Amino acid sequence: MSRGPLVSVRGVHRSFGSGANAVHALRDVTFDLTAGTMTALVGRSGSGKTTLLNVIGGLDRPDSGAVLVDGTDVTALDEDGLSLLRREKVSYVFQTFGLIPVLSAAENVGAPLRLARVRPGERERRVALLLELVGLADHAEQLPGELSGGQQQRVAIARALAASPRLLIADEPTGQLDAETGLSVMALLRGVVESEGVTVLVSTHDPTMLALADRVIRINDGHLTTEPSGGRAGS
Repeated sequence: MSRGPLVSVRGVHRSFGSGANAVHALRDVTFDLTAGTMTALVGRSGSGKTTLLNVIGGLDRPDSGAVLVDGTDVTALDEDGLSLLRREKVSYVFQTFGLIPVLSAAENVGAPLRLARVRPGERERRVALLLELVGLADHAEQLPGELSGGQQQRVAIARALAASPRLLIADEPTGQLDAETGLSVMALLRGVVESEGVTVLVSTHDPTMLALADRVIRINDGHLTTEPSGGRAGS
């Protein structure tokens, strides 16, 4: 049975500045993301990758066009609606990890559940399951500064999964990692698609990571320069 799109992007434009100095970050971008798949967004620095991720995740607004996530028109939401979207349906993983340094790995993972007022027993159960999923069950009490870069990124992924999002957006999640560690993080994201049913959209500039994706979308100067293709679907 075919799966429908979780994300639909239609005719999105986004510019910064005005007149002759305007930078056109996104130009008439249109595509869909199928639910329960992993898509790699590829492009050089300044190509529009991060802007596109931010527009889809509700961190930025397009000048025109529409973005639907799980049937919700993100571009029509007010700030409260956007906060609810990011709390319940969309999670982010950044290359800078973004962990709270004074909290343990388990406390970092559990932070979104505290905000959602999940009961302590259920919160502890979910945190333990997620740390097991990312291979860090034995590091629950360690602080971020006591973990390697790859381990910190795994904690960040576990935290992003805490509230069971429909969409996980990862912006260059391997950018600060060596090649071997980066590949293991990408493999973990691939596993999240399989085990949790999450739709993953990940930006990367590393071609060695692409084989793990179901689809590859290339962006250049704000344009999608090729039809979505490649990755596992093209192998």
